[in-house]
Amino acid sequence: MNAPDLSPAAFADGDSHYLRAITDMADRRTVVTQEALYTDRGIKLVDKGARVDSRLYDRLVKHKLRGSIDEHLAMDDMVSVQSIVQLAASQCEHDTLAYLLVHTLEGMTAEKLLAPVRALLLPPSLAFKLTVMREQHPALFEHSVRMMLAAVYLGIKSGWSDRECVPLATAALLHDIGVLHMDPVWHDPANKMTAVGRQQLMAHPITAMLIIRGQNMFPRVVEQAVLEHHECMDGSGYPRGLQGDQISLMGQILMVAEVVAAFFEKYANEAAAQRLSLTLRLNHRKFPAALIACLLPVLQIRAVQTDVQVTPADVERLIEQLSTAFGDWDTRRAGLSPEAAESEACAFVEQRLSALQKTLFEAGSHPQQQAEALQYLQGDEQGLAELALLGREALWQLQGIVDATHSRWLTLEHSPQAGDQAVVQWRDACAVRLAQR
Repeated sequence: MNAPDLSPAAFADGDSHYLRAITDMADRRTVVTQEALYTDRGIKLVDKGARVDSRLYDRLVKHKLRGSIDEHLAMDDMVSVQSIVQLAASQCEHDTLAYLLVHTLEGMTAEKLLAPVRALLLPPSLAFKLTVMREQHPALFEHSVRMMLAAVYLGIKSGWSDRECVPLATAALLHDIGVLHMDPVWHDPANKMTAVGRQQLMAHPITAMLIIRGQNMFPRVVEQAVLEHHECMDGSGYPRGLQGDQISLMGQILMVAEVVAAFFEKYANEAAAQRLSLTLRLNHRKFPAALIACLLPVLQIRAVQTDVQVTPADVERLIEQLSTAFGDWDTRRAGLSPEAAESEACAFVEQRLSALQKTLFEAGSHPQQQAEALQYLQGDEQGLAELALLGREALWQLQGIVDATHSRWLTLEHSPQAGDQAVVQWRDACAVRLAQR
């Protein structure tokens, strides 16, 4: 993987999306300039005390501003440490994940999770950015708070003091501020991710890290952890493809907390605890063992187990999809010359699929094993449910391999190499089948 661009220009193109979010918000909420806005050449664009709205967007987007726009704007009821604590406390009472975390801590008190949150430092520019997130992308804001609580929980379980958990809470709260600079179509579930969209997705940890670095007030470990929150222990993450101890301890906590929060959000009514438990066990090479050991007992609590309705026919379809994907690649790979099979993309798919199949075999959930197990699970609802969840997780990982070929090689379909064309044909066929799930 190429080294990511960590210069300020790396996220400049996303300023237009962020400006649009600000001005759209300003049509509903009163946003004013605290001081005049100037271009980087000293030309005044907007007077101090002026009301901002969407009519200002075209003027702002044409110019590079002097300083960050967040430093120049203000509004009533901005996000504050107090409002973050209030939302976190509410989640501890009413949110399934946060409630679980509180009640598996010694003493079972929310204050253990909230104490580091109360000590957060939140400069006005970041408070404004979080306000834009709350107003324009409320689900993302709630995710950031939920993920922050999960991170603090893992910090406490790892023996960190309240003081050590403060920068951890900061990094978790701010980990997704780079998403504000992405094209807003990212949150539309009907939107099909494009190559440019995948680039923005892979760049958002870099964007967030640069924004935090620009504050000149947070420890370097906060920047580093935010940059690493989508890395994986086996090197399959992004943006730098780090492995093992190359990822900081705080980065490892954020990595796991992100997955935990995302599962309870995505599968809120679809066996989130069982799915997450299976995912963590299936992907033991991706996540730090010590942190996973902290979580697995939480996920086994019967109160959060959900009945999964599944039929043998559902499991058969999952087995067929996986078998077809693996067999299709084997056929295309066998038709290549040794030289063609050495293309970077071809070698990547071969390595990732081999790793996935090995993991499935180790878990007893490879399609060959599932087909055999299915014969003995007729009438066993719990066994069928686990088999289905394992299959769905494997398909999710298969989708990740397909997506990675798009984001790593943006113009692969134009390559004349036979190995690259085999990858394109395989991934396109996979995408069609996966869309039919």
